[in-house]
Amino acid sequence: MNLNLTTATRMGLNSLALLGVAVALWLGESIFIPLTIAVLLAAVLWPVVEWMHRRGIPWGLACMISVFMLVLLNLVVTLGFVLAIPRMLQGLPNPNSYANQKQYYDNFRKQVIKVSPVPVDSVLPEDAENSRVFDQVRKTLQGEYVTQLLLHLLNDLRSWLLQWVLILFILLFLLMEGRMLTRRLVEIFGPSPEATLKAQEALRQMAQSVRSYLIWRTIVNFGLGLVLGIVFHAARLQHAWLWALLAAILCYIPYIGTIIAGFPPVLDAFINVGPGWAMGILIFYVALVTFEGYIIVPVVMGRSVSVNATTVMLGCLFWSLVWGTPGLFLAMPLVAALKAICEQVPGWQPWANLMSSDDSITPKGAEPQYATEEEKTLLMQKEADKTLILEDLPGPNGDATKR
Repeated sequence: MNLNLTTATRMGLNSLALLGVAVALWLGESIFIPLTIAVLLAAVLWPVVEWMHRRGIPWGLACMISVFMLVLLNLVVTLGFVLAIPRMLQGLPNPNSYANQKQYYDNFRKQVIKVSPVPVDSVLPEDAENSRVFDQVRKTLQGEYVTQLLLHLLNDLRSWLLQWVLILFILLFLLMEGRMLTRRLVEIFGPSPEATLKAQEALRQMAQSVRSYLIWRTIVNFGLGLVLGIVFHAARLQHAWLWALLAAILCYIPYIGTIIAGFPPVLDAFINVGPGWAMGILIFYVALVTFEGYIIVPVVMGRSVSVNATTVMLGCLFWSLVWGTPGLFLAMPLVAALKAICEQVPGWQPWANLMSSDDSITPKGAEPQYATEEEKTLLMQKEADKTLILEDLPGPNGDATKR
């Protein structure tokens, strides 16, 4: 049946399809989040497994070694937070000690007086008993708020541990059966050689973009955390390495995470060191993240994950609406994967250009001219052979593609 749909009708149907996908992702959060994280980690670990396999290690054993290395890295990061958070809690005002709370208030008031151009007695009076701010903080610390917060954090930690175990099992299965699953996925797109090669190239490009982003983002983030930790320690911040580790984690969230990570060290410097040091920390932090965002990241990541700021922010808003906090961390790799797919699907290239931050990119709507269909198929086959993740995929004649 041939339906002549108007442009408005097609746009309406596409909008309904997008809404349906968003609702399905939201309802299936407990399934899709672990699966998405496992797929992204599989794309990162696949070259490591292949490297070990080429050196004589059985495939299954190489997969288990890679997952074990990931577990060790996760334990190191978790141990850093476990050791730092109790020390930070010890530095907070004691909920049962009025003298300790008053001393904390007096220190904070002195620092505010040093930088305030107007008197602060109306907001922070000298006598803490007359301060509404002090009274509200005391009620918060002495009430059930802290207890409920700790219980909520413990519940989130328990939930995350269960999710992490599930992610590791899915990741192990994806690595061990990755080649078979990839072949089956490519077969879905049709038996024709051109459709097979297009599907291979789309998956290869998607895996390459995600891998490039996650690996370089991790290297840059922990390099950034190391520099911040050294500077914060030299500035005599009480929780220098905790703030540095927090910045390394939060910088996986584009823009928003970087802004949030800047508040704790500045506040720490303001209360415990002095307003001048707080201003210096703020200037240094802004300069460092600006240099990282506009110089280091474009150089090391290149055009493969170049996505403009508007697309990134819209992606963060969409995925945070669908999946909450995990969606913020997953937004950028998912946007990079979507851009890679749009670059390979015929008719979707304008959407890839719309998401790209490269003004000089050549529109891909018009395909290059080939002398014959055989030449076109041969050139596409050569491009598909470059992949690392799609080993042993079926070629044009149904044979396995070998490097």
